[in-house]
Amino acid sequence: MSAPERIPPRSVTPPPDAAGLLARGELTVRGRIREASNAALYCTVSYDGEDAACIYKPVAGERPLWDFPDGTLAQREVAAYEVSEATGWGLVPPTVLREGPYGEGMCQLSVEVTPEAELLALVDGEEPEPGWKAIGFAEVGEGRTALLVHADDERLRRLAVLDAVINNADRKGGHLLPTGEGRLYGIDHGVTFNAENKLRTLLWGWAGETLTEEAVDVLEGLRKGLAEGGPLAARLEPLITGAEIDATRARVGALLASGTHPEPSGEWPAIPWPPV
Repeated sequence: MSAPERIPPRSVTPPPDAAGLLARGELTVRGRIREASNAALYCTVSYDGEDAACIYKPVAGERPLWDFPDGTLAQREVAAYEVSEATGWGLVPPTVLREGPYGEGMCQLSVEVTPEAELLALVDGEEPEPGWKAIGFAEVGEGRTALLVHADDERLRRLAVLDAVINNADRKGGHLLPTGEGRLYGIDHGVTFNAENKLRTLLWGWAGETLTEEAVDVLEGLRKGLAEGGPLAARLEPLITGAEIDATRARVGALLASGTHPEPSGEWPAIPWPPV
């Protein structure tokens, strides 16, 4: 399929029942996102006089991965949305699993990004300036290195907690979508919920620091929702395996027991590549 002549307008404010619109609406494919590693299609979705732009990722277009079961990435994206909703933070755009023009797949509301919002930067020196958190040093060419930093932003800190819960193996800079309304969304959650520790992220700035009281309250809520027979556990059961739900419970319990943000294990690269 050729690239679209014009990218569909992205939704600025989610419709009141965005998930319902995504689930019930008619999908029209407008083009393909060529830089995506798996098939990702620009679409519009229309239902009962309402329409929005969305991204549709059919299961049939997923590339096999050695450490994740085939044909499960779409379900993991929906599971990440369910956990995000359970936190009350709304960090993942509305996402559903549905039939589309190329079979079952993930359908996610598209959001308008504010390009001017600076969340990541490369700076000289060995310490970040106030308002920034250090990630690590990166080669910038000609034998030079620079310090990679991310903003000391409450929205990013919430996302770091969510990533620790869902075991996100691929939190890149390009997966951070700040909006003009001051919200921040994270996208591309196909490689999440593995039963083994896979956390790879750019958001290590708070590693080892004490969790905020808000985060502790949210984690307590997740623990209750993930308990046997809990509402969140019930929503996750059709999407990920029992072992993966148990591992999610364990991660929440470990965060509450330590009271701190996780630190890199040192057993594998902690930062995804490429980072952006």
